[in-house]
Amino acid sequence: MECLTLTGFLKHVAEKYPSHRAISVSGRLDITHARLQQLVERAASQIVAAGVKPGDVVALTFPNTIEFVIMFLAVIRARATAAPLNSAYMAEEFEFYLSDSESKLLLTAKEGNEAAQAAASKLKIPRISVTLSQPDSDVAFSPAPPESDLESMSKIVNEPSDVGLFLHTSGTTSRPKGVPLAQLNLLSSVNNIKSVYKLSDTDSTVIVLPLFHVHGLIAGLLSSLGAGAAVTLPAAGRFSASTFWSDMKKYNATWYTAVPTIHQILLDRHLSKPESDYPKLRFIRSCSAALAPSVMARLEEAFAAPVLEAYAMTEATHLMASNPLPEDGPHIPGSVGKPVGQEMGILNENGELQGPNAKGEVCIRGPNVTKGYKNNPEANKSAFQFGWFHTGDVGYLDSDGYLHLVGRIKELINRGGEKISPIELDAVLVSHPEIAQAVAFGVPDDKYGEEINCAVIPREGSNIDEAEVLRFCKKNLAAFKVPKKVFMTDSLPKTASGKIQRRLVAEHFLAQISTAKVPKFGA
Repeated sequence: MECLTLTGFLKHVAEKYPSHRAISVSGRLDITHARLQQLVERAASQIVAAGVKPGDVVALTFPNTIEFVIMFLAVIRARATAAPLNSAYMAEEFEFYLSDSESKLLLTAKEGNEAAQAAASKLKIPRISVTLSQPDSDVAFSPAPPESDLESMSKIVNEPSDVGLFLHTSGTTSRPKGVPLAQLNLLSSVNNIKSVYKLSDTDSTVIVLPLFHVHGLIAGLLSSLGAGAAVTLPAAGRFSASTFWSDMKKYNATWYTAVPTIHQILLDRHLSKPESDYPKLRFIRSCSAALAPSVMARLEEAFAAPVLEAYAMTEATHLMASNPLPEDGPHIPGSVGKPVGQEMGILNENGELQGPNAKGEVCIRGPNVTKGYKNNPEANKSAFQFGWFHTGDVGYLDSDGYLHLVGRIKELINRGGEKISPIELDAVLVSHPEIAQAVAFGVPDDKYGEEINCAVIPREGSNIDEAEVLRFCKKNLAAFKVPKKVFMTDSLPKTASGKIQRRLVAEHFLAQISTAKVPKFGA
């Protein structure tokens, strides 16, 4: 069974590449694959000694630190379920997530987290803080659990069906839904990511995304560890544009994965403060939000590497589709590539598979897909139909099998019966040389049902105004797709993972002009 669990697989990798670097904290420490396994095994025995039983949920709230990596792997090694939480949450949010996940223990960094601790205390959930002071010391627990027994770990055997990870979806329509992901889901996704990007023990990356989301956790961290490759955590515990390229060069990075927002930050810095030279990268990966073709072209030009756009969601343990490496086929701007390691179908409302270029709902099935939302029969009923998991995204597969996304089912703008893709509008807007970021969204309208608005962030030093944006739209879009109103702004509301959610943007800007009822967009 070991080979069907992520835990067993990582142990096997550590035996194959014991002395290879697994994790570095920039400028502070380096840990090999063998040493990481040792630290995880010892920390797991301490978790068991602290009273954690198989199936218990353990919440973790940390910056991107070595302690988080060790404790995440230790929790799942102990057959418990890791529930990573954003350390920026308020006490009320922590209370919801701790309670909804039925967490039995809260793990934090040595310095703690006031809001998380207040919520845990209210819910009577014990807290343990952990710290790794030196690479050759063990993780110190405070309060220290009773004497742990390393020998007892040999009796704890991980199963493919053990729920290793518990996360919540963004919850764009309703309260967030709990997604349990089993060891087999985690391993399937790691293998899918490894295979499509040909990750190997010679690869190295710098983690830029938070590890409390699947993108950073699965695509950045776990897939690298599963390939015998190396990851570097920034010294600050989070992404910093000022240290990113020096870390990439110092640790011989061969690739990185990020959301479009971070790619944009790196591009802006390249224009204002370019590096003297950039590392030679095999590829750059973009995921979690649509990457406009014009931004892709600028990234490839600036950093001299192919930019591979991918498509993912929590329920699929991250990866669903990706553009291939250049040696495996073309990567197509505006497409999220081909399905990876799972079946994908475009279905109509009656559950019938559609042919090439016909639009419908993107549906998937495979060993990486969750078995279902926690305690949510209603959501499960609508998400699992006709033998497929329904993503809620509208798209089509072209004749070469590449997936093109049109938008979320509920986010498509229905203007007088014309269905308009907001992704298409975003791409046109950011192709203007003076527009840095743009988001199109639907707003209620008496005449058309919905009308188009957009929010635009101009490039630094630009004087572009609403009139110029509208003139550009009229030149590049059919008349019915031209926004009725343009909001010029210097920032856009984002989720914790750096995603720009149309519903949040619509609510934010509409609140400025009226008390208009904002439609609730899809999950």
